Amino acid sequence: MTAPFTTDELRRYSRHFALPEVGVEGQRRLRGASVVCVGAGGLGSPVALYLAAAGVGRLGVVDFDRVDVSNLHRQVLYGTADVGRPKAVSARNRIMGANPHLVVQSFETRLSPANVREILGAFDVVVEGSDNFGTRYLVNDACVMLGRPYVYGAVSRFEGQVSVFGAPMGPCFRCLHPEPPAPGLVPGCAEAGVLGVLPGVIGTIQATEALKLILGVGEPLVGRLVTFDALAMRFEEITLARNPDCPVCGERPTILELTEYEGYCEGADQARDTKAPSARPHEAGDVDITVEELKARLDSGDDVVLLDVREPHERFICDLPSSTLIPMAEIPRRMDEIDRQRDVVVYCRSGARSSRVVAFLRRQGFERVMNLRGGMLDWIDRIDPTQPKY
Repeated sequence: MTAPFTTDELRRYSRHFALPEVGVEGQRRLRGASVVCVGAGGLGSPVALYLAAAGVGRLGVVDFDRVDVSNLHRQVLYGTADVGRPKAVSARNRIMGANPHLVVQSFETRLSPANVREILGAFDVVVEGSDNFGTRYLVNDACVMLGRPYVYGAVSRFEGQVSVFGAPMGPCFRCLHPEPPAPGLVPGCAEAGVLGVLPGVIGTIQATEALKLILGVGEPLVGRLVTFDALAMRFEEITLARNPDCPVCGERPTILELTEYEGYCEGADQARDTKAPSARPHEAGDVDITVEELKARLDSGDDVVLLDVREPHERFICDLPSSTLIPMAEIPRRMDEIDRQRDVVVYCRSGARSSRVVAFLRRQGFERVMNLRGGMLDWIDRIDPTQPKY
Protein backbone atom coordinates (compact mmCIF):
# COMPACT_ATOMS: atom_id res chain seq x y z
CA MET A 1 0.00 0.00 0.00
CA THR A 2 1.49 3.32 -1.06
CA ALA A 3 1.69 5.82 1.77
CA PRO A 4 -0.57 8.84 1.27
CA PHE A 5 0.97 12.24 0.64
CA THR A 6 1.41 14.38 3.73
CA THR A 7 -0.18 17.80 3.96
CA ASP A 8 3.19 19.38 3.27
CA GLU A 9 3.70 17.19 0.20
CA LEU A 10 0.23 18.03 -1.13
CA ARG A 11 1.07 21.71 -0.94
CA ARG A 12 4.67 21.28 -2.14
CA TYR A 13 3.76 19.36 -5.30
CA SER A 14 0.46 21.10 -6.07
CA ARG A 15 1.74 22.50 -9.38
CA HIS A 16 2.74 19.00 -10.45
CA PHE A 17 -0.70 17.67 -9.53
CA ALA A 18 -2.17 20.29 -11.86
CA LEU A 19 -0.27 18.85 -14.85
CA PRO A 20 -2.21 16.02 -16.58
CA GLU A 21 1.13 14.51 -17.63
CA VAL A 22 2.17 14.25 -13.98
CA GLY A 23 -0.80 14.39 -11.64
CA VAL A 24 -1.11 12.29 -8.51
CA GLU A 25 0.02 9.05 -10.16
CA GLY A 26 3.06 10.70 -11.73
CA GLN A 27 4.05 12.23 -8.42
CA ARG A 28 3.77 8.81 -6.82
CA ARG A 29 6.03 7.49 -9.55
CA LEU A 30 8.58 10.22 -8.81
CA ARG A 31 8.42 9.46 -5.10
CA GLY A 32 9.09 5.79 -5.80
CA ALA A 33 11.98 6.45 -8.18
CA SER A 34 15.70 6.71 -7.57
CA VAL A 35 18.38 8.72 -9.39
CA VAL A 36 22.12 8.82 -8.81
CA CYS A 37 24.16 11.91 -9.69
CA VAL A 38 27.73 11.02 -10.62
CA GLY A 39 29.58 14.21 -9.83
CA ALA A 40 28.29 16.94 -7.55
CA GLY A 41 29.89 19.85 -9.33
CA GLY A 42 28.61 22.40 -11.81
CA LEU A 43 26.22 19.99 -13.53
CA GLY A 44 25.38 17.88 -10.51
CA SER A 45 24.33 20.95 -8.52
CA PRO A 46 21.24 21.92 -10.55
CA VAL A 47 20.46 18.27 -11.27
CA ALA A 48 20.36 17.34 -7.60
CA LEU A 49 18.47 20.46 -6.51
CA TYR A 50 15.77 20.17 -9.17
CA LEU A 51 15.28 16.44 -8.76
CA ALA A 52 14.98 16.95 -5.01
CA ALA A 53 12.51 19.77 -5.49
CA ALA A 54 10.49 17.60 -7.90
CA GLY A 55 10.12 14.90 -5.26
CA VAL A 56 12.29 12.07 -6.57
CA GLY A 57 12.18 9.75 -3.59
CA ARG A 58 15.79 8.59 -3.41
CA LEU A 59 18.82 10.49 -4.63
CA GLY A 60 22.42 9.35 -4.68
CA VAL A 61 25.42 11.69 -4.89
CA VAL A 62 28.81 10.32 -5.91
CA ASP A 63 31.82 12.62 -5.48
CA PHE A 64 35.18 12.15 -3.76
CA ASP A 65 36.31 15.78 -4.08
CA ARG A 66 36.20 18.62 -1.57
CA VAL A 67 34.67 22.04 -2.12
CA ASP A 68 37.18 24.60 -3.39
CA VAL A 69 36.58 28.33 -3.57
CA SER A 70 37.10 28.14 -7.36
CA ASN A 71 33.97 25.93 -7.54
CA LEU A 72 31.62 28.53 -6.13
CA HIS A 73 30.99 30.57 -9.28
CA ARG A 74 29.12 27.65 -10.84
CA GLN A 75 28.49 24.92 -8.24
CA VAL A 76 25.38 26.29 -6.58
CA LEU A 77 25.02 23.41 -4.12
CA TYR A 78 27.73 25.05 -2.01
CA GLY A 79 28.47 28.28 -0.19
CA THR A 80 31.59 29.85 1.21
CA ALA A 81 31.16 28.00 4.50
CA ASP A 82 31.43 24.67 2.64
CA VAL A 83 34.95 25.31 1.32
CA GLY A 84 37.20 22.44 2.36
CA ARG A 85 34.33 20.08 3.16
CA PRO A 86 33.61 16.85 1.25
CA LYS A 87 31.26 17.60 -1.61
CA ALA A 88 29.18 14.46 -1.13
CA VAL A 89 28.48 15.35 2.50
CA SER A 90 27.78 19.05 1.87
CA ALA A 91 25.58 18.16 -1.10
CA ARG A 92 23.53 15.76 1.01
CA ASN A 93 22.93 18.43 3.65
CA ARG A 94 21.90 21.00 1.04
CA ILE A 95 19.54 18.58 -0.73
CA MET A 96 17.88 17.53 2.51
CA GLY A 97 17.42 21.19 3.33
CA ALA A 98 15.66 21.69 0.00
CA ASN A 99 13.27 18.77 0.53
CA PRO A 100 13.16 16.71 3.74
CA HIS A 101 10.80 14.14 2.18
CA LEU A 102 13.67 12.32 0.46
CA VAL A 103 16.26 9.67 1.12
CA VAL A 104 19.69 11.00 0.12
CA GLN A 105 22.69 8.69 -0.08
CA SER A 106 26.16 10.20 -0.34
CA PHE A 107 29.08 8.21 -1.75
CA GLU A 108 32.35 9.90 -0.88
CA THR A 109 34.33 7.69 -3.21
CA ARG A 110 35.79 7.53 -6.68
CA LEU A 111 33.92 5.31 -9.10
CA SER A 112 35.95 2.33 -10.23
CA PRO A 113 35.31 -1.04 -11.89
CA ALA A 114 35.22 -2.50 -8.38
CA ASN A 115 32.30 -0.42 -7.12
CA VAL A 116 30.48 1.05 -10.11
CA ARG A 117 28.04 -1.83 -10.62
CA GLU A 118 27.01 -1.88 -6.98
CA ILE A 119 26.51 1.89 -6.79
CA LEU A 120 24.82 2.58 -10.13
CA GLY A 121 22.85 -0.66 -10.09
CA ALA A 122 20.97 0.47 -6.97
CA PHE A 123 19.29 3.36 -8.87
CA ASP A 124 16.78 3.63 -11.71
CA VAL A 125 18.43 6.48 -13.64
CA VAL A 126 22.04 7.65 -13.80
CA VAL A 127 22.85 11.33 -14.39
CA GLU A 128 26.52 12.05 -15.02
CA GLY A 129 28.36 15.35 -14.88
CA SER A 130 31.85 14.33 -13.81
CA ASP A 131 33.86 16.42 -16.29
CA ASN A 132 36.39 13.68 -16.99
CA PHE A 133 36.56 11.04 -19.68
CA GLY A 134 37.63 8.12 -17.50
CA THR A 135 34.48 8.33 -15.40
CA ARG A 136 32.33 9.07 -18.44
CA TYR A 137 33.33 5.88 -20.24
CA LEU A 138 33.12 3.83 -17.06
CA VAL A 139 29.59 5.11 -16.39
CA ASN A 140 28.53 4.53 -19.99
CA ASP A 141 29.80 0.96 -20.08
CA ALA A 142 28.33 0.13 -16.68
CA CYS A 143 24.93 1.59 -17.62
CA VAL A 144 24.79 -0.48 -20.81
CA MET A 145 25.68 -3.64 -18.90
CA LEU A 146 23.22 -2.84 -16.09
CA GLY A 147 20.42 -1.72 -18.40
CA ARG A 148 20.22 1.75 -16.85
CA PRO A 149 19.55 4.95 -18.84
CA TYR A 150 22.48 7.37 -18.70
CA VAL A 151 21.71 11.11 -18.89
CA TYR A 152 24.89 12.69 -20.23
CA GLY A 153 25.93 16.32 -19.97
CA ALA A 154 29.14 18.24 -20.64
CA VAL A 155 30.19 21.90 -20.60
CA SER A 156 33.22 23.94 -21.64
CA ARG A 157 33.70 27.70 -21.96
CA PHE A 158 30.35 28.90 -23.42
CA GLU A 159 29.08 25.62 -24.87
CA GLY A 160 27.35 22.52 -23.55
CA GLN A 161 25.65 19.34 -24.73
CA VAL A 162 23.12 16.83 -23.45
CA SER A 163 21.86 13.41 -24.51
CA VAL A 164 20.42 10.19 -23.12
CA PHE A 165 22.50 7.08 -23.70
CA GLY A 166 21.97 3.43 -22.88
CA ALA A 167 18.20 3.40 -23.43
CA PRO A 168 16.68 0.34 -25.17
CA MET A 169 17.48 0.44 -28.89
CA GLY A 170 19.24 3.77 -28.46
CA PRO A 171 22.95 4.58 -28.88
CA CYS A 172 25.47 4.70 -26.06
CA PHE A 173 28.28 7.18 -25.56
CA ARG A 174 30.73 4.88 -27.35
CA CYS A 175 28.54 4.99 -30.46
CA LEU A 176 29.46 8.67 -30.59
CA HIS A 177 33.05 8.38 -29.31
CA PRO A 178 34.31 4.75 -29.49
CA GLU A 179 37.50 5.47 -27.53
CA PRO A 180 38.49 8.20 -25.07
CA PRO A 181 40.94 10.83 -26.30
CA ALA A 182 44.52 10.73 -25.09
CA PRO A 183 44.79 12.12 -21.55
CA GLY A 184 45.41 15.84 -21.72
CA LEU A 185 44.03 16.41 -25.21
CA VAL A 186 40.79 18.09 -24.09
CA PRO A 187 40.94 21.17 -21.84
CA GLY A 188 39.30 21.09 -18.46
CA CYS A 189 37.51 23.96 -16.72
CA ALA A 190 40.67 25.16 -15.00
CA GLU A 191 42.38 25.81 -18.35
CA ALA A 192 39.57 26.53 -20.79
CA GLY A 193 37.28 28.23 -18.28
CA VAL A 194 33.50 27.96 -18.11
CA LEU A 195 30.76 30.59 -17.89
CA GLY A 196 29.31 30.18 -14.41
CA VAL A 197 25.67 29.93 -15.50
CA LEU A 198 26.33 27.41 -18.30
CA PRO A 199 26.23 24.29 -16.08
CA GLY A 200 22.90 25.58 -14.76
CA VAL A 201 21.42 25.50 -18.26
CA ILE A 202 22.79 22.06 -19.15
CA GLY A 203 22.20 20.55 -15.71
CA THR A 204 18.59 21.71 -15.73
CA ILE A 205 18.07 19.97 -19.06
CA GLN A 206 19.63 16.82 -17.61
CA ALA A 207 17.22 16.98 -14.68
CA THR A 208 14.33 17.44 -17.14
CA GLU A 209 15.39 14.33 -19.07
CA ALA A 210 15.62 12.30 -15.85
CA LEU A 211 12.09 13.35 -14.86
CA LYS A 212 10.74 12.47 -18.32
CA LEU A 213 12.34 9.03 -18.13
CA ILE A 214 10.78 8.38 -14.73
CA LEU A 215 7.35 9.70 -15.73
CA GLY A 216 7.37 8.09 -19.17
CA VAL A 217 6.26 11.32 -20.84
CA GLY A 218 7.49 13.39 -23.76
CA GLU A 219 10.36 12.53 -26.07
CA PRO A 220 13.59 11.84 -24.21
CA LEU A 221 16.87 12.72 -25.92
CA VAL A 222 17.47 9.13 -27.05
CA GLY A 223 19.30 9.17 -30.38
CA ARG A 224 19.57 12.95 -30.18
CA LEU A 225 22.37 15.21 -28.96
CA VAL A 226 21.39 18.77 -28.08
CA THR A 227 24.15 21.38 -28.16
CA PHE A 228 23.92 24.85 -26.66
CA ASP A 229 25.96 27.93 -27.55
CA ALA A 230 25.48 30.51 -24.80
CA LEU A 231 27.11 33.36 -26.73
CA ALA A 232 24.79 32.92 -29.70
CA MET A 233 21.92 31.76 -27.45
CA ARG A 234 21.33 28.94 -29.88
CA PHE A 235 20.31 25.30 -29.42
CA GLU A 236 21.00 22.75 -32.14
CA GLU A 237 20.11 19.08 -32.41
CA ILE A 238 22.23 16.30 -33.90
CA THR A 239 20.73 12.90 -34.69
CA LEU A 240 22.69 9.96 -33.30
CA ALA A 241 22.38 6.41 -34.53
CA ARG A 242 23.17 3.26 -32.60
CA ASN A 243 26.30 1.66 -33.99
CA PRO A 244 25.71 -2.07 -34.58
CA ASP A 245 29.48 -2.56 -34.29
CA CYS A 246 29.75 -0.63 -31.01
CA PRO A 247 32.15 -2.50 -28.70
CA VAL A 248 29.73 -2.13 -25.77
CA CYS A 249 26.12 -1.95 -27.00
CA GLY A 250 26.57 -3.43 -30.48
CA GLU A 251 25.36 -6.75 -31.79
CA ARG A 252 28.66 -8.45 -30.95
CA PRO A 253 30.14 -6.51 -28.03
CA THR A 254 33.84 -6.91 -27.41
CA ILE A 255 34.02 -4.97 -24.15
CA LEU A 256 32.63 -7.39 -21.59
CA GLU A 257 34.48 -6.19 -18.51
CA LEU A 258 34.66 -2.72 -17.01
CA THR A 259 37.98 -0.92 -17.45
CA GLU A 260 39.88 1.63 -15.40
CA TYR A 261 41.07 4.56 -17.50
CA GLU A 262 44.31 5.98 -16.16
CA GLY A 263 45.38 9.58 -16.55
CA TYR A 264 41.98 11.21 -16.24
CA CYS A 265 40.86 13.34 -13.32
CA GLU A 266 38.50 16.22 -12.89
CA GLY A 267 40.20 19.53 -13.53
CA ALA A 268 43.44 17.89 -14.64
CA ASP A 269 45.84 19.94 -16.75
CA GLN A 270 45.14 19.29 -20.38
CA ALA A 271 46.35 20.56 -23.72
CA ARG A 272 44.55 23.57 -25.11
CA ASP A 273 45.34 22.95 -28.76
CA THR A 274 45.71 19.66 -30.63
CA LYS A 275 48.41 21.29 -32.77
CA ALA A 276 50.47 21.81 -29.63
CA PRO A 277 53.16 19.31 -28.55
CA SER A 278 52.06 15.69 -28.77
CA ALA A 279 50.28 14.04 -25.88
CA ARG A 280 52.80 11.18 -25.99
CA PRO A 281 54.32 10.88 -22.51
CA HIS A 282 58.05 11.29 -21.99
CA GLU A 283 60.34 8.88 -20.20
CA ALA A 284 60.60 9.67 -16.49
CA GLY A 285 64.00 10.14 -14.96
CA ASP A 286 66.42 13.01 -15.50
CA VAL A 287 63.73 15.03 -17.29
CA ASP A 288 61.75 15.39 -14.05
CA ILE A 289 62.55 17.65 -11.12
CA THR A 290 60.60 17.84 -7.88
CA VAL A 291 59.50 21.10 -6.30
CA GLU A 292 61.94 20.52 -3.41
CA GLU A 293 64.81 20.03 -5.84
CA LEU A 294 63.88 23.17 -7.73
CA LYS A 295 63.59 25.20 -4.51
CA ALA A 296 67.07 24.05 -3.47
CA ARG A 297 68.56 25.05 -6.81
CA LEU A 298 66.90 28.45 -6.73
CA ASP A 299 68.03 29.05 -3.14
CA SER A 300 71.62 28.17 -4.06
CA GLY A 301 71.60 30.64 -6.95
CA ASP A 302 71.85 28.07 -9.75
CA ASP A 303 71.33 29.40 -13.25
CA VAL A 304 67.87 28.00 -13.98
CA VAL A 305 65.32 29.33 -16.47
CA LEU A 306 61.69 28.89 -15.43
CA LEU A 307 59.31 28.40 -18.36
CA ASP A 308 55.56 28.69 -17.67
CA VAL A 309 53.47 26.95 -20.36
CA ARG A 310 50.04 27.79 -18.91
CA GLU A 311 47.59 30.35 -20.23
CA PRO A 312 47.86 34.05 -19.22
CA HIS A 313 44.75 33.91 -17.00
CA GLU A 314 46.31 31.07 -15.00
CA ARG A 315 49.48 33.05 -14.40
CA PHE A 316 47.35 35.86 -12.99
CA ILE A 317 46.26 33.51 -10.18
CA CYS A 318 49.65 32.12 -9.17
CA ASP A 319 53.14 31.73 -10.60
CA LEU A 320 56.83 31.14 -9.94
CA PRO A 321 59.01 34.25 -9.62
CA SER A 322 60.96 35.54 -12.63
CA SER A 323 59.49 32.93 -14.98
CA THR A 324 58.90 33.32 -18.72
CA LEU A 325 55.41 32.69 -20.10
CA ILE A 326 55.02 30.84 -23.39
CA PRO A 327 51.65 29.03 -23.54
CA MET A 328 51.87 25.41 -24.64
CA ALA A 329 50.16 25.99 -27.98
CA GLU A 330 52.74 28.65 -28.88
CA ILE A 331 55.83 26.54 -28.10
CA PRO A 332 56.38 25.20 -31.66
CA ARG A 333 56.65 28.69 -33.19
CA ARG A 334 58.49 30.32 -30.28
CA MET A 335 61.21 27.74 -29.64
CA ASP A 336 63.90 30.26 -30.58
CA GLU A 337 63.05 32.15 -27.37
CA ILE A 338 64.22 29.19 -25.28
CA ASP A 339 67.94 29.10 -24.43
CA ARG A 340 69.42 25.73 -25.40
CA GLN A 341 72.57 26.37 -23.37
CA ARG A 342 70.86 26.80 -19.99
CA ASP A 343 68.89 24.51 -17.70
CA VAL A 344 65.18 25.12 -18.32
CA VAL A 345 62.50 23.96 -15.89
CA VAL A 346 59.08 23.82 -17.57
CA TYR A 347 56.01 24.07 -15.38
CA CYS A 348 52.20 24.24 -15.60
CA ARG A 349 49.34 23.69 -13.17
CA SER A 350 49.83 19.98 -12.38
CA GLY A 351 52.76 18.84 -14.52
CA ALA A 352 50.73 17.33 -17.37
CA ARG A 353 51.16 20.01 -20.03
CA SER A 354 54.74 20.71 -19.02
CA SER A 355 55.53 16.99 -19.34
CA ARG A 356 54.38 17.02 -22.96
CA VAL A 357 56.26 20.23 -23.70
CA VAL A 358 59.45 18.72 -22.32
CA ALA A 359 58.97 15.60 -24.47
CA PHE A 360 58.38 17.80 -27.53
CA LEU A 361 61.42 20.01 -26.87
CA ARG A 362 63.66 16.99 -26.27
CA ARG A 363 62.68 15.70 -29.69
CA GLN A 364 63.72 19.06 -31.11
CA GLY A 365 67.19 18.75 -29.59
CA PHE A 366 66.74 20.65 -26.32
CA GLU A 367 68.84 18.53 -23.96
CA ARG A 368 68.63 20.70 -20.83
CA VAL A 369 64.87 20.98 -20.35
CA MET A 370 63.20 19.45 -17.29
CA ASN A 371 59.60 18.99 -16.18
CA LEU A 372 58.48 20.30 -12.78
CA ARG A 373 56.69 17.26 -11.42
CA GLY A 374 53.37 18.21 -9.86
CA GLY A 375 53.54 21.77 -11.21
CA MET A 376 52.09 24.73 -9.35
CA LEU A 377 49.82 22.50 -7.29
CA ASP A 378 52.80 20.73 -5.70
CA TRP A 379 54.71 24.01 -5.35
CA ILE A 380 51.83 25.55 -3.41
CA ASP A 381 51.23 22.43 -1.30
CA ARG A 382 54.85 21.85 -0.36
CA ILE A 383 56.75 25.11 -0.86
CA ASP A 384 54.57 28.23 -0.93
CA PRO A 385 51.08 27.77 0.56
CA THR A 386 50.49 31.55 0.46
CA GLN A 387 49.55 31.36 -3.24
CA PRO A 388 45.98 30.47 -4.27
CA LYS A 389 45.22 27.15 -5.96
CA TYR A 390 42.74 26.76 -8.80
